[in-house]
Amino acid sequence: MQLPHLAATWILAAAASAQDWPTWRGPNHDGSTEATGLPTDFDKEKHVAWAVDLPGPAASTPIVVGERVYLTSIEEEAGALLALCVDVESGEVLWERNAGSGYRAGGAGTPVRLHDRSNYASPSPVSDGERVVFFFGNGDLVCFTPDGERVWARNMQKDYGDFAFQWTFSASPTLWEGRLYLQVLQRNEPVHDVGEPESPSFLLALDPRSGDELFRHLRPSDARVESLESYATPIPYVGASGRKELLVAGGDVITGHDPKTGEELWRWGTWNPGHREIWWRLVPSAVTGAGVVLVCAPKTAPVFAVRLDGSGELGEAGLAWKSDGRPNRVSSDVPTPLYYEGRFYVLSDVRESLARIVPETGAIDWVIDMPGKKLWRASPTGADGKVWCMNHGGDVVVVDAENGKIVNQIAMGEEDDDGTRSTIAIAHGRLFIRTNSKLFCVGRGGA
Repeated sequence: MQLPHLAATWILAAAASAQDWPTWRGPNHDGSTEATGLPTDFDKEKHVAWAVDLPGPAASTPIVVGERVYLTSIEEEAGALLALCVDVESGEVLWERNAGSGYRAGGAGTPVRLHDRSNYASPSPVSDGERVVFFFGNGDLVCFTPDGERVWARNMQKDYGDFAFQWTFSASPTLWEGRLYLQVLQRNEPVHDVGEPESPSFLLALDPRSGDELFRHLRPSDARVESLESYATPIPYVGASGRKELLVAGGDVITGHDPKTGEELWRWGTWNPGHREIWWRLVPSAVTGAGVVLVCAPKTAPVFAVRLDGSGELGEAGLAWKSDGRPNRVSSDVPTPLYYEGRFYVLSDVRESLARIVPETGAIDWVIDMPGKKLWRASPTGADGKVWCMNHGGDVVVVDAENGKIVNQIAMGEEDDDGTRSTIAIAHGRLFIRTNSKLFCVGRGGA
């Protein structure tokens, strides 16, 4: 007699999980979700269910799992790195924890930042529903229960050597099929007197229940100086044959790895022939769609589409296409592209444009100029037939995904805001918009 009830409960749980935004790039690891019915005519009050004042700015994206929103922040005066949990329905802050150890490599910077361009609350948290893991740019990796009980904590710099990065390390961890992954692709020499001689780059897997290491796979590269550095996140991929991979971009190449061992399955590159450019750190993560993986070369260089499901050194045959044009408007130095409803969407901070691309050929369906004078460095989100973008000033632009027409432009930041880089998260029929000072929940339940 209980079976129908149990089946219904399981179906409801699965449906709720499908509506979550559990990682930086959402439930599909590509910036998209199937949410519908989202308002486009909102502002700081209209259609706002709630807004929460935040302790400080951060580039991290909030994640949403079940009835909870998780995000990171800083408290500058106290020198604290914070993990926060907010109730989805009411906006009540359920718990706030000081998650930082105060560790500073070589004594550099302050407890919350290495330099003025960003702070350590730049990586986004990740959750599987049973636990939530927070990572910070100083190497602190902390796991909590959904109710805020600390389960374990480690510092990656203490355990594996000080990071060797020009800028604040901001890769977000990936939690996939019972394993926690983090890529550390860094310079092989100290920078700003921080780091180790011959610092290795590696892909790390941990047990999310305990924080114990499962494997640490070295990931070599012929890149030089800053071009060795990557701020990207490992992206899961399941191939046509069912083969599972982790896609790791950086060090002038992209590689596919066995998620159980870290073994390198294939490699393609480079977008930096002869490794001539030594200042080409990589920021955007990879994104997959229609049998290819998109990787954005730095600065104003092209976007490259590499064929998936290969083995070994792919060589020239592994490249499906690359963007071109004079000037090249399909390029991204910072934002990670979106894959949504059969198309790639490349938001360019260097060209101030948004382009819709055919994955199989690289053909451009349309390209538009992005409005305003502030930089567009937050990654785009796809849902409800729209592409949702936000610039450094906290201005949200809603674009029709089909024709590229701008549906609305909404100022969600303060008048003098700059440096807003959090991606818009969409879950349970609502938009979660993080500015420098507030977290807005827009949508169902809004006034």
